Amino acid sequence: MAETPRTAVYVSNAGSKEIFVFAMDRESGDLTEIQRVAVPGTNEPSPTSIPMAVSPDRRFLYAALRSEPYPASSFAIDPQTGHLTHLGSAPLADSMAYIITDRTGRYLLSASYPGSKLAINAIDGAGRVGAATQVLATGPKAHCVVVDASNRYVYCTNLGADIIMQMRFDAGSGTVSPNTPASVSTKPDAGPRHLAFHPNGRFLYLLNETDATLGAYAIDPANGTLAELQTVPTLPPDFTGKPSAADLHVTPDGRFIYSSERTTSTIKGYRIDPDRGTFSRCGRWPTETTPRGFAIDPRGRFLLAAGLSSNAMTVSAIDPDSGALSPLCQYGLGEMPNWIEVVDLR
Repeated sequence: MAETPRTAVYVSNAGSKEIFVFAMDRESGDLTEIQRVAVPGTNEPSPTSIPMAVSPDRRFLYAALRSEPYPASSFAIDPQTGHLTHLGSAPLADSMAYIITDRTGRYLLSASYPGSKLAINAIDGAGRVGAATQVLATGPKAHCVVVDASNRYVYCTNLGADIIMQMRFDAGSGTVSPNTPASVSTKPDAGPRHLAFHPNGRFLYLLNETDATLGAYAIDPANGTLAELQTVPTLPPDFTGKPSAADLHVTPDGRFIYSSERTTSTIKGYRIDPDRGTFSRCGRWPTETTPRGFAIDPRGRFLLAAGLSSNAMTVSAIDPDSGALSPLCQYGLGEMPNWIEVVDLR
């Protein structure tokens, strides 16, 4: 492995409050640990997860602890080595389950599950998180917030209200306002959790936690509103336990979408019709125990899944034709790993 990697992998560990940094071989998927960095800001544990986000220019990484004072740490990414340097921390409005930057990198958006809030914080030119530009109440259990490629529309899941909030984003002021309509509803008790865009920007996908279903939505290009196209179960018909779907990601070429489920510790794959936005099953595979988070590399060749209970991560190859996953190697991590970011340095 070269000492100056072209691709870096960052994995946050909630139990040990640290980020593991790996150099990734783009051809083989092999990982080499190159750094461990503490996430400072509180002496308390960070319950369940440490959500992370990477700036659009890949110069900064943000990590949010979920215990008071709810600090969001800013890290500079060394463009040669991938190493992280802590720049500072700023308190967020609550315990945040999800964070993401807008498409300019000037704002950090966050969703609070226990606090039922959506917050937006300014980011200065040096990459540091600053004061909130807006904090607003959501329905119960806000879980995920995403910004579309045009930087005009924001969507936020409310797991306890069974809705996706639809909002307009003002990048000048760093604030959102309700779209018309202000939300779209899922089935009762579906528990909308995570969202992912198709690379063509025409479709948005939703993973529902409590009934483990996967939905596809068309995005109206004129006003950014959503229209449901398809919703299907991700678990087999004979499943009798309590579902707990977790994460989902689309491959960079838009051909496949994958979701994880924690009760069965599996990943489900679907082939996407790029014209219609709908999908069809292509397989289901066992993975790390309690796969709360996973990621796909920028070339769509590898899927990296972290086990919240196994304290390990498995790298699997993605078959470019079938979408099937083939495990390659497992790597030990810290306590309660949960969030993965894969970043091309150059």
